[in-house]
Amino acid sequence: MAGSGAATWIDPVALMQIRSLELRAKAVVEGFFSGLHRSPYHGFSVEFTEYRQYVPGDDPRYLDWRLYARSDRYYVKRFEDETNLRVQLLLDTSRSMQYGSLPHTKADYARTLSATLGYFLNTQRDAVGLMTFDDRIEEMIPPRYRPGHMRRIMLALEQASEGTATDLVAPLDQIAGQLRKRGMLVLISDLLAPVDELETRLGYFRVRGHEVVLFHLLDPAEATLDFEQPALFVDAESGRELYVDPKAARARYLERLEKHLQAVQTSCDRLGVDLYRLRTDTPLENALGDFLRSRQRMIASQRAQRVRQRR
Repeated sequence: MAGSGAATWIDPVALMQIRSLELRAKAVVEGFFSGLHRSPYHGFSVEFTEYRQYVPGDDPRYLDWRLYARSDRYYVKRFEDETNLRVQLLLDTSRSMQYGSLPHTKADYARTLSATLGYFLNTQRDAVGLMTFDDRIEEMIPPRYRPGHMRRIMLALEQASEGTATDLVAPLDQIAGQLRKRGMLVLISDLLAPVDELETRLGYFRVRGHEVVLFHLLDPAEATLDFEQPALFVDAESGRELYVDPKAARARYLERLEKHLQAVQTSCDRLGVDLYRLRTDTPLENALGDFLRSRQRMIASQRAQRVRQRR
């Protein structure tokens, strides 16, 4: 278990020992909600507004037994944030994502994060889809909410291939051409791309009315270059070998990394993109809490838009 003020947070190394992605996702989501009242996310309550008839899969805790006694029918309380969203998960499976200084790689972490978000969205009755890509789209599952759809997404994540290259620009162009309806896009990547080109592509999505959430993944070793001895480093993309003394290179490396991170942040701020930076040793409950904030903001925006349209 790990911290962040909640005793139920699961250490990612322990989480990755669970072979099934679906069980990993379920453990994170259930742990998050069981610890919600002790966490920084306490207060994500919703306001009760009306009733609707019970359908299989609804949480039985919200059944109104007094109404059942009067009508002999099952009804559940409906809440204001019970608004269906269309969410497309965009998962980077490029070769650079195969790196990991921990027992798990960035790719392992990214697939588990995708599964967790998908599982959570399914519990909220949101339509969720998945696109995986390296230098081109590999898998494309459109957003749906129906029986069996979540299982299809989990199988695709289980079978996600190891990419042979990294090129965020080309697949994002492809993805922009495939999206027909507005919704929320969740991009999960290590963002090894020129920031100006990344900003242009994210700008396409925003201009077309999509909300964008970006999870930027970093391995702890990438974040610190915390190696003690000189070693032979291999470029994951080109295969180029380079002998490096980390102690001599660390200051310059960290300076360039910080410049890249700041440029990404500035671009996201300019575009109105929600950016969350995650090291792969961070409990996934933290990411789920961040995403929940973004989801609630989008729901509030949709609600406000409906109010304006009624006037």
